[in-house]
Amino acid sequence: MMTRRRLMSAVAAVCVSTAFTGQALAEDFYKLATLGPGSSPYLVMSTFAQLVGQKLNGVTIQVNATGAATQHLIEATKDQLDFFMLSPTVFEAARTKTAMYAKIEDAPERSKQVRNVLAFPIGAYHVITNANSGITKYEDFKGKKLFLGPPGGGATVTMMQLVKAITGYEDGKDYELVRLGWEAAVQAVQDDRLDVYANPTIAPSPVIQQIAISKKIRFIGVTEADFDKEAVKKIVNRPGGVVETIDPKLYGANVVNDAPVKSIASIVSIATRASLSEDVVYKITKAFWEAAKQNYDRYPWLRNVKLDEALRDLNAPLHPGAVKYYKEIGLKVPDHLIPAS
Repeated sequence: MMTRRRLMSAVAAVCVSTAFTGQALAEDFYKLATLGPGSSPYLVMSTFAQLVGQKLNGVTIQVNATGAATQHLIEATKDQLDFFMLSPTVFEAARTKTAMYAKIEDAPERSKQVRNVLAFPIGAYHVITNANSGITKYEDFKGKKLFLGPPGGGATVTMMQLVKAITGYEDGKDYELVRLGWEAAVQAVQDDRLDVYANPTIAPSPVIQQIAISKKIRFIGVTEADFDKEAVKKIVNRPGGVVETIDPKLYGANVVNDAPVKSIASIVSIATRASLSEDVVYKITKAFWEAAKQNYDRYPWLRNVKLDEALRDLNAPLHPGAVKYYKEIGLKVPDHLIPAS
């Protein structure tokens, strides 16, 4: 089992310093935003930044692991960010001015200003509770305190929709939605201030491992009967939606489940602003994929980021620089991912 010290060392190994500013000692300086440390997007995207920096002399990508992906899209279209995590669900919400973008008048126009670079799996939604909580299924969430993701985040919206699709329960009426950031939520779990904690993450997740070190936990899965419900099918079939199985054995003896559980999962992407130059995105895309091949043993989570799935389930267009690289190596780029000239 991974100890806390080993866990934090593993996470620290991929941390990219965020202490410097635009005056950093680099010819080319770019800003990247992702989710909190320990999350799948953080692991993948901080490694992306590190490998690109190692491969391209004079290039520095600063990682900022705060805020929600929904806000990162807005910041990128204001040229405040160069790279960020984008999910097909978030992009569709911005394009249609729905969900978390319902009150943002120019959301559809902003959605036209983002471009994709590569897809990667964010992992299954790990939904956990204390083993002695008495909660064994979604219907047991009634009257409980639930952390389903950060305020305004795409993960939160998806999980609230899933809870409602399975049980009919709604926030403020049937359960209390606890509004915290990712890091604060982990601490709340450890302090027994939450009944349910949900996090979409690649297994084995360092965050879930960290929680399972100190307490017995139970995974709450989506049952076959739940998957047969039309409302659940709609969520599974959302842009970027997939189903994955979580093996409790990956998390040690403190997990009380005696069989794997199924959960919804998502495909997300590293995206950029449309205004970033084609040459820059081409060089960075090429550098990452070439470096990734050489580092799969060093960074095991990178094995889930595959070149032959670089365009999987994307609905926002690719950046012309990424298109150039993928065509150069013979990857077929679907017409709907070719940006309008």
